[in-house]
Amino acid sequence: MKALAIFIALAVAAALQGGPPLRALDKGDQSNMDNARQVVARTASEWNTLWRQHAPDRPQPKVDFAREMVVGVFMGSRPTAGFAVEIIGTRGEGTSLIVQYRETQPPRGLVTAQVLTSAYHIVALPSGPGDVKFERAQ
Repeated sequence: MKALAIFIALAVAAALQGGPPLRALDKGDQSNMDNARQVVARTASEWNTLWRQHAPDRPQPKVDFAREMVVGVFMGSRPTAGFAVEIIGTRGEGTSLIVQYRETQPPRGLVTAQVLTSAYHIVALPSGPGDVKFERAQ
């Protein structure tokens, strides 16, 4: 119960101050994740599994799971260049932490490279016991 009270206090403080600090771990347009998904990793084991799926041939960023958790947004495979995703912030809502993200795509009619892309953004943020939900911003 004490952990929940601390999480709620952090969430309220984060909402008043624009959310907890986000530490970028990886961002780009070439993930091995073929399907769109939003993920949360609260343990080293979950993080290791996620990283092996995402980028097994690159060094894995370090995360202190005693203080942090990892959240990521993956757009999945897209047929051209010009797609991107960015985690733009967080806010508390009750006992939940809402992770806000924005997706962008190339405007219609724009000439883009005909190459498969899979945009993603992965961040570390202060951990808490509540639910993590994702919200796409417009």
